[in-house]
Amino acid sequence: MVGYGPGGTGDLTVRLVAQKMGDKLGQPLVIENRPSAGGIVASQAVQQAAPDGYTVNFIAAGNFAMTPSLFKSLPFDPVKDFEMVSLIGTFGFALAVDGNAKFKDTRDFIEQARANPGKLFIGTISVGSAQFLAAEVFKSMAKIDVTIVTYKTSGDVMRALRGGDVQAIFETLAPVIPQAKAGTVKVLGVTEEQRFPGLPQVPTIAESGVPNYAVAGWNGLAVPAKTPREVIQKLNAEVNAAVAQPDIKQKFLDLGVTAKGNTPEQMQALLVRDIQWWRDVIGKAKIDKQ
Repeated sequence: MVGYGPGGTGDLTVRLVAQKMGDKLGQPLVIENRPSAGGIVASQAVQQAAPDGYTVNFIAAGNFAMTPSLFKSLPFDPVKDFEMVSLIGTFGFALAVDGNAKFKDTRDFIEQARANPGKLFIGTISVGSAQFLAAEVFKSMAKIDVTIVTYKTSGDVMRALRGGDVQAIFETLAPVIPQAKAGTVKVLGVTEEQRFPGLPQVPTIAESGVPNYAVAGWNGLAVPAKTPREVIQKLNAEVNAAVAQPDIKQKFLDLGVTAKGNTPEQMQALLVRDIQWWRDVIGKAKIDKQ
């Protein structure tokens, strides 16, 4: 069950994993897209499904770790109502500028922002999105006075950058990488703790003047609470085998994602940690709950 529309990065990555798992298990895994309410509707459907391992939820930092702090109430508890299966990939965001911009690197952008308080604009998708929050954390940690402008889609963000409406953007890597390779966009830094393998020459923001800055998203799989342990372990083994395949790793990189599995216990710990981390970030950003 995927709570996002077909064709997006999350949808494409889970389809790649599902195909590998289906081949190994000898039966196809059917992907059902229910794009509504930021993945909440799909998650609720999985929560209410039989705990037999046949209904699996595609989860992301956005719809599991961030939603508890963005909504006044949820129809489920991400921690108590689900059992974690595995991580399938992690991804960061790009701080990017127009290919013709004079900013040399992240440090130069920060210096220009400090020299021109209130005059630089950073574009992201909607308020409360991971991209928006990555920009908010950057603004706070870099101690700069910039205006964050939000748009409906990633395409709108890219067009705003190319049109000069904003001087920089925070965006997922998938739409940025092709334009970076074409030279129409320049990536100043990436938000994860480590450099992105698909753009190894681009430093992290932490390397470039904002020590300890790190914002990353992730995708994973979960099943309803009370699913038998042996079923979870079987699914976990198949997921980890799938994301270890060289062709999957390369296809993920092309989408701006690093293929990576873990154990159910590690996935649970990651979820609990990130719920608290995003709660602190969202609280500092003073974003009203919906």
